[in-house]
Amino acid sequence: MIEFKSNVVPALRNIKDFEKMLESEHEFLVFLETRISQLRSLVKYAHKQKKKVFIHADLVQGLKADEYGIEFLINEVKVDGIISTRGNVITLAKKHRIFAVQRLFVLDSHALEHNLKICNRVKPDCIEVLPGIIPKIIQEVHEQTGIPIIAGGLIRTNQDIEEALGNGAVAVTTSNRDLWD
Repeated sequence: MIEFKSNVVPALRNIKDFEKMLESEHEFLVFLETRISQLRSLVKYAHKQKKKVFIHADLVQGLKADEYGIEFLINEVKVDGIISTRGNVITLAKKHRIFAVQRLFVLDSHALEHNLKICNRVKPDCIEVLPGIIPKIIQEVHEQTGIPIIAGGLIRTNQDIEEALGNGAVAVTTSNRDLWD
């Protein structure tokens, strides 16, 4: 299990924010929307700065999130963790002993029930609940799975962070640069 020393995990949505991420005190970084051609050098540079990088495999432009794509991320890019909405991708990451984060969108009660079944079947290392501003759902997902929860999506204020953490999240992800400090 990874211990988040900081309760905020910067999420890179725009490459212009990469330098600010590296300058931060945060140990973990999330790459959301990236190009396959940039990944290797970005991850290598982040590792030189003693950062651990989680890649959202579903959002890498030019990468198919299948067994070969995941092997590429692990063996060639040298990522520290994989994030995905797909249970099969989480299973592949765990098979390769890479930290696996199941991204779970809670759109309605049916989606919640369906996603809980997937999480209980694939047993990710962590679950990212989106949107992360639904404290009761964060608590419910944690109680039903026993898996650590990261809150993400629509985190806009320090109060959003405090509410998510107060309801059981171990960390929050945000692309809002103002909340990285």
